[in-house]
Amino acid sequence: MQPIRTFNVSPSLPPRLEPLRRLAYNLHWDWNVDTKDLFRRLDSDLWEFSHHNPVLMLGTISQSRLLEVVEDEGFLAQMDRADRQLDDYLQERTWYQKQREQKPKECYAYFSAEFGLVDCLPVYSGGLGVLAGDHLKSASDLGLPLVGVGLLYQQGYFAQYLNADGWQQERYLLNDFYNMPLHLERNADGSELRIAVDYPGRKVYARVWRVQVGTVPLYLLDTNIEPNNTYDHDITDQLYGGDIDMRIHQEIMLGIGGVQMLKALGLKVTAYHMNEGHAAFSALERIRLLIQEEGLNYLQAKQVDASSNIFTTHTPVPAGIDLFAPDKMLHYLGYYAEIFGLLKEQFLGLGRENTGDLSAPFSMAVLALKMATFSNGVAQLHGVVSRQMFQGLWQNVPVEEVPIAAITNGVHARSCVAKSTQELYDRYLGPNWSSAPPDSPLWDRMEAIPDEELWRNHERCRLDMVLYVREHLVKHLTDRGASASEIIQAQEVLDPYAFTIGFARRFATYKRATLWMRDLDRIKRLLLANKDRKVQFVIAGKAHPKDIPGKELIRDINHFIHEQNLEKQVVFVPNYDIHISRLMVAGCDIWLNTPRRPREASGTSGMKAAMNGLPNLSVLDGWWDEADYVRTGWAIGHGENYDDPNYQDEVEANALYELLEKEVVPLFYEHRDTDGLPRPWVAKMKDAIRLNCPFFNTARMVGEYAGRAYFPASDRYHTLTVDNYAPAKELAAWKEKLGEHWFDIKIKDVDVSAASDIEVNQTVAVKAKVDLATLTNDDVQVELYQGAIDANGDIVNAVPVVMDYQGEDGQQLSIYTGNITYTASGLQGLSLRVLPKNKNLANPYEPRLIAWAE
Repeated sequence: MQPIRTFNVSPSLPPRLEPLRRLAYNLHWDWNVDTKDLFRRLDSDLWEFSHHNPVLMLGTISQSRLLEVVEDEGFLAQMDRADRQLDDYLQERTWYQKQREQKPKECYAYFSAEFGLVDCLPVYSGGLGVLAGDHLKSASDLGLPLVGVGLLYQQGYFAQYLNADGWQQERYLLNDFYNMPLHLERNADGSELRIAVDYPGRKVYARVWRVQVGTVPLYLLDTNIEPNNTYDHDITDQLYGGDIDMRIHQEIMLGIGGVQMLKALGLKVTAYHMNEGHAAFSALERIRLLIQEEGLNYLQAKQVDASSNIFTTHTPVPAGIDLFAPDKMLHYLGYYAEIFGLLKEQFLGLGRENTGDLSAPFSMAVLALKMATFSNGVAQLHGVVSRQMFQGLWQNVPVEEVPIAAITNGVHARSCVAKSTQELYDRYLGPNWSSAPPDSPLWDRMEAIPDEELWRNHERCRLDMVLYVREHLVKHLTDRGASASEIIQAQEVLDPYAFTIGFARRFATYKRATLWMRDLDRIKRLLLANKDRKVQFVIAGKAHPKDIPGKELIRDINHFIHEQNLEKQVVFVPNYDIHISRLMVAGCDIWLNTPRRPREASGTSGMKAAMNGLPNLSVLDGWWDEADYVRTGWAIGHGENYDDPNYQDEVEANALYELLEKEVVPLFYEHRDTDGLPRPWVAKMKDAIRLNCPFFNTARMVGEYAGRAYFPASDRYHTLTVDNYAPAKELAAWKEKLGEHWFDIKIKDVDVSAASDIEVNQTVAVKAKVDLATLTNDDVQVELYQGAIDANGDIVNAVPVVMDYQGEDGQQLSIYTGNITYTASGLQGLSLRVLPKNKNLANPYEPRLIAWAE
């Protein structure tokens, strides 16, 4: 029976408890331990039952309990203190204000397909989403004028459970938006704020929900409304669900719908950040609006768009990129070609590395790279991999100069460090430890933390994790209808005093979740040989519903557990989420990561573990490749790359066993003092905190994005849009002229003053004559390009030296001079190149033009 009318019923609170409502609807409670304790104190059982959802708690808690706490002076004092803390946080003078005092008003929009903020908002799948959530939290901490843009999934990502054979099964639960920390955005007249997005033959409507993340609003689009048809309801049904058509539907809504939503909200965005290629269609919609509403032509609109776009790639392999067939692109978005005045193949070329390959699919990553003037990978090694992957987009640019930067990921410290550990840091390091930079004297105070206190605190965290895992497994087995003996066995898994190895991540095959099982006899000896040096594993993670090889890895682990009777020592924890992650990165003793190098873009779970004092045991990939892996953990291998994956697995599995048997486990159990304290191990814990916490955090990361990407992009936007976009029009016209005449440039003569034999630090004068054709010196920068010669005869580790313009000779050739020196002996090389130059370019490679001496 359908209702004739609906009501949104809000919790009824006594007036004295109204601050609880305000606290519940701002996710600041997730990283403020006092506020989280307040809700736990209100009703601890309901707090757990609601999956730590204070809004649901307030809607279901008994009125009698509310009347009790109205009379509880201690509770009221804690509530008032939490309310003041939120006020102080929202009003404090921030890092951003100090950096940008004299700048005009600006706004940055951060687009992502998923956001992992808290476990009661299950609209994320893994690391990408949690990173996006942490990005918003630190943007709030720093005071950035940033807004998030995403989709609100009715079913979100799946809940995982295992059948009796250990095979992953998926259950999709419906999210009740009205009992979550969400606000429905409304117009001035009280009606729902809605947007309409064009799809083939119809419009799809979406309403807007807001999640308040400290000072940062996250806006999420929801299509599960009338008058949309059933298929269109499902656009925001499942994260990464459905077929390729559903994927393009979702990415149209995220990118195009996201831009329309920002416009409907009245936000004047000055920098757009695409977190992965899922949001790349936002660039097309911005160009359309600039053409149809601002009167710009395509090249002018594209210039404004690209100058204020930022793109972050998380993908280290081509197979991870969204690709759409040409006919599908034209079916869904071909009308943009008409608006832009482009031929169909020109339009499709926006998403092709080789625009001449007319059969190539449309790549979302390529579109994003072509439509952004700042792009980056998420670790230093990932930056190297990304420059190699996408070098073809910048023809003749040396791979090390491909303009894809690297900003190493981080994690939000106050979200991932255990409550008791935070309190320990607060006592000894002070309240600013979560954002203090590496050079802060605060980190010198690590030695002031007594070894006994740090170790006992960690043992409590391990106990908390073990107790939770037991409870979680019992519930899982009960729901599955397991036998009484299995349930009794689950109540006894894990030893709260044993050395515990943690492994939790997405079960993609390249992460090699079963590498530790490669030699079954050897791992069994490690697990069973010595009762005084117990070793145990806690493992968690999900495979994508369509990833059969990933599911097979999960099944293989569970088969190994049961076939070898290791149920007490090796546990697979089903339905991995933010809450389980936080318990594991605090409660395990070491964090294991075994990706196939160099396919791990970053790997943020290890950063969270390090912040809790866990050493890492990992292949040198992602973030671990740039960490101090000697003092803060152990490296598996030495960063080798292999052509034979089977051989690589064999070598690295043996290296893992060697480390566990001869270094890791002995360090944990041996050299204990009379109180049983493993002081050498605790010293490694302190190093893990001191050396990793201040760098691998999102305070540093978001500050780096601000300084390197947001501020310059926003400034470029303001520069190019003044006087009715006059600078943008001028720059677009200049680029058009540049493209027409660039290939007329001829490097006529390069005169090097020295012979082929020179000495270290000897000055060598170089004079060049360049025919710039119709261009002028103001349009170009001429550089000497010097460096060592490798085995292939190429210049490597090159240093560019800008040459000085000396005017023209009698033949109208431009004269340039410069001096070079070599600081190292051996075979060295020299070349000369010409690059575009314009004060409004984001970088000289933006026009994708370069001329080299032959």
